[in-house]
Amino acid sequence: MEYDDQLERALAESPDIESTGSRFEVPDPNVRPEGNMTVFENFQSVVDKLDRDESDVLKFLQTELGTSGQIDESGRARLTGDFRRDRVARAVEEYTEAFVLCPECGLPDTRLVDEREATMLKCDACGALSSMGQ
Repeated sequence: MEYDDQLERALAESPDIESTGSRFEVPDPNVRPEGNMTVFENFQSVVDKLDRDESDVLKFLQTELGTSGQIDESGRARLTGDFRRDRVARAVEEYTEAFVLCPECGLPDTRLVDEREATMLKCDACGALSSMGQ
């Protein structure tokens, strides 16, 4: 049998695998107004998916949204002011791009490491060591 015939037979016999999208999907923020606050209901599940410290994520959100906030006993973020879901989602996306996804390979298999008095993004997938932009 020739190579092309073998390849064709192998492809015909292999199962079809449908892509379900990226293996890394950050949950959409679930936000609701409460008085003069915006409650980010699923903050803890977003932080868990990002695999970052909740105080770092909250600090970034506060800076991006120009507000103050805190994490309540239920793990929800309470942000001062009225913020729509799409604005909070954009801030979470910006955090993900800057502090989670590897700029070299695009994978989320990263961790923050201290290197020569600077915090760097170390990718466990491709080995890249990158400075983080904010």
